[in-house]
Amino acid sequence: MPVPRLTSNLIRSSRTRLFSSSAVKHSYEDTVQNLKIGKHTRVLYQGFTGKVATQNAKESIEYGTNIVGGVKPGGSADHLGLPVLSTVREAKEQLKPDATAIYVAAPHAGKAIEEAIEAEIPLIVAVAEHIPLHDILRIMSILKTQSKSRLVGANAPGIISAIGKCRIGFQPLPTFSPGHIGIVAKSGTLSYETVASITRAGLGQSLCIGMGGDVVAGTNFVDALRVFETDVDTEAIVLVGEVGGSAELEAAEWIKDYHRREKNPKPIAAVVGGRMAPPGRVMGHAGAWAGVGEATAEEKYKILQNAGVTMVDHPEKFGNVMKTLLKQAGKDVGKIQQSAAGNQRRSMHTARRLRPAVTKELPRINTSQQRSLHLRNQKAVDHLSKSLESFTISEETSNDTDSVYLSISVDRSSREPCVIASPSTNPRKLHHRLRRFPYSYLKGPDQKTIQAAIEHLQLDAAPPAAHAQTAKLISRLAELYREQEAVSLAVNLSVSSSGSLHLSQPQLFYDDAAFKSNKRHSELHALRDVSQESTVEVEAEKSGIVFVKLHPDDDSANIGTLVNGAGLAMNTVDALALPPHNGKCANFLDTGGKATSETVKTSFELILRDPRVKVIFVNIFGGLTDCGMIADGVIMAFEKVDMQGKPVVVRLRGTNEEVGQKKIAESGLPLEAFDGFHEAAQRVVELTQST
Repeated sequence: MPVPRLTSNLIRSSRTRLFSSSAVKHSYEDTVQNLKIGKHTRVLYQGFTGKVATQNAKESIEYGTNIVGGVKPGGSADHLGLPVLSTVREAKEQLKPDATAIYVAAPHAGKAIEEAIEAEIPLIVAVAEHIPLHDILRIMSILKTQSKSRLVGANAPGIISAIGKCRIGFQPLPTFSPGHIGIVAKSGTLSYETVASITRAGLGQSLCIGMGGDVVAGTNFVDALRVFETDVDTEAIVLVGEVGGSAELEAAEWIKDYHRREKNPKPIAAVVGGRMAPPGRVMGHAGAWAGVGEATAEEKYKILQNAGVTMVDHPEKFGNVMKTLLKQAGKDVGKIQQSAAGNQRRSMHTARRLRPAVTKELPRINTSQQRSLHLRNQKAVDHLSKSLESFTISEETSNDTDSVYLSISVDRSSREPCVIASPSTNPRKLHHRLRRFPYSYLKGPDQKTIQAAIEHLQLDAAPPAAHAQTAKLISRLAELYREQEAVSLAVNLSVSSSGSLHLSQPQLFYDDAAFKSNKRHSELHALRDVSQESTVEVEAEKSGIVFVKLHPDDDSANIGTLVNGAGLAMNTVDALALPPHNGKCANFLDTGGKATSETVKTSFELILRDPRVKVIFVNIFGGLTDCGMIADGVIMAFEKVDMQGKPVVVRLRGTNEEVGQKKIAESGLPLEAFDGFHEAAQRVVELTQST
């Protein structure tokens, strides 16, 4: 099979460009203050006339966001009474925006972001899901050459100044209230739970930054912390992390330094989702997996705790926790609450009144869930052999052979590809001896980087020819990594007695967003063999649901979970398993952040295939999802699905929560409705013990 090549859009980007005239003097790190949006921020919309953008813009304008116009190829007279121009550069010159919201679907989002960088828009917010990883790596390589533009996202809910009434993204507005807690989050649904808890506590939010759950994020925790540190409106900070990457570890180091140099530091609390996530699995978000040598979510939790961060097991607790921390810091909580209440409009969390039963589904940009293509065993051998003709490759490593570990993957910290090297493949030693060697995405690894990786592999006794072959292998793997848009290419490497290299146990992961969103590498993705995958997981994927069976050999895993949003689904599994509940979930199920009645019905069918399940826990936070609609889905499931006599506990919180709870209560079905997580979780565990 010929090696799939890059599209012209990616090929043309191989030319390194300096977009900002000041790039040689400053850096991308200097753009963090562009995150400080507010009433002053002039917002542009790319993809302005689309259905999703139009509805979002109407809501944002009503909220108070200063939208100055939009961009559409070819232009038009106006839209929503605002000017629409043909190019971002024209919009920059005529409308002078401070920020742009990119409401362009994944296949074209990369080009739209690049246009915004070329026009030197100060803040670029990309909300689209499933932008191919290599498009973002290319964009990050461009961003590093300039000091004008800052990116939030991609695959992020965006950024919102509750105190400045400026929304750039699709956050559920009724959840927010003006106040003084700064929030930065990987997960959208977990951030909405966090915001709701803080709103209920009367503290409100200053600035909320969604960094997104992708492998590479334009803005990370440390970037946000630097803004919150100097923001006069922010009195305390919340971090919402999850499994995958090292952003939480970098935040912990920053926080330790902050506590050393600041006499009265702002209180910081955090939650980390995925503490019970099985190793090696992608948990809904594209970036929610721990790569080789990366810390687990449990390790991140402890590292943040040791850095002086107050940790919680569920975001519902943040409101009371932040009040306690503010008091301990000598802050006047009553005054902060009064300040927040002064500008707060009554919302679903502050006004306990019944709303009309609105069950309209919100529009979405992309409904399919993302998963990587994993080639292993003989398929991986066959595919790699065609691309590395001068190397011998086998499925297994001989027991009497010393081997080293070599991979090309992503260094999430530097936002670049990297060579990963370890002089041992022993699982107990590999992680401790592993090192990453980042390199330029556009240029590939230079000889200095390659040599450093080879030295770390400790091939000291190998002949010079083996060293030369290893250097050639690293260069070729880096080429394949980019050409085939891989997430990770890993092999074990050994040297024969004759001095030749032998490759074994290849593990090849490819970004399926490049295929699903842009139809790139169709021959490569045709190699996927679904017969080797879990039937229930493949069926779930067809409905836009991510399903992972947990503890497959443990009959005590008897709680079925149905949750909207990957971060919230991970945290649900965690919180049920941790004290005081001590339950065990049979599955992770993410319906997606915008669950519908139909996906709820399908989710029940998937869960009930597992005979271990004794009780089903439906945990929905209706940020973008209407709780009345979810209640309809639960009721419909009982009407159309054989529930096998399983009890169902339903927790509905958020948009139209009272409507949803009332529908459940009045359904006459064996359903139990709660609005508090821990009360619901306690009841779930009780039911597993009584059935």
